[in-house]
Amino acid sequence: MSHRREQKERLRREREERERQARAAAQRKKLVGYAAGGLLALAAVVVVILAATGGKGGGSDAQAAEVFPDGGSVPEQKIFDVAPAARAAGCKLRDVKATSREHTTSLSDHVKYSTNPPTSGRHYQIPAQDGIYGDPPQDEELVHGMEHGRVIFWVKPSLPEDQRANIRALVDDDPYQMFLVPRAKMPYAVAATAWDADPGPNGTGKMMTCTAVNDQTYDALAAFRDEHRSQGPEPIP
Repeated sequence: MSHRREQKERLRREREERERQARAAAQRKKLVGYAAGGLLALAAVVVVILAATGGKGGGSDAQAAEVFPDGGSVPEQKIFDVAPAARAAGCKLRDVKATSREHTTSLSDHVKYSTNPPTSGRHYQIPAQDGIYGDPPQDEELVHGMEHGRVIFWVKPSLPEDQRANIRALVDDDPYQMFLVPRAKMPYAVAATAWDADPGPNGTGKMMTCTAVNDQTYDALAAFRDEHRSQGPEPIP
């Protein structure tokens, strides 16, 4: 138990260091932009970034708060390994062979995924940005996020409000490389998905599905997140 706690704390410190390095790199790039072309050049860079991301972040705060309200809380984590945590929660784990990492070039090109929710496969060329969404991006954008090492929590919006608030609290506590999205048309109360790199070249989709939410579900979600985050075929901070 103490070993898993120490491992989780080490992973947290490593994530924080990666974030710090990414912020420092962004700041250096900004300073170079100022020196090279002044404010006009910087504005052009901002335009390019917005175009590349579709201008879409974690959705509007109002939309996200309506589906995933603030004020939730989760019990202190007791089980840190994903398999026993999933068993205790009554959730099921599944591996799905990934068959493609190809990009689509239009959001009108809808991909038929082999699972609901998806775990891997063809996806839109621009990934969605990390965050909590009331109005989620398309599957094709989210799948690209998983290729970059993100973990997604998919939640039935008809769940009781306190459960949706608690899952938000779990994400808010450690939001690095995370998506939280509603998904009405799935046969589960909550699901977690990721895309692991092994075996190459396409990797393996990872899925945990839960038909109900109980106190043990939060341990299962946290353990899944810690096991599979940053493990994508194309790891990007």
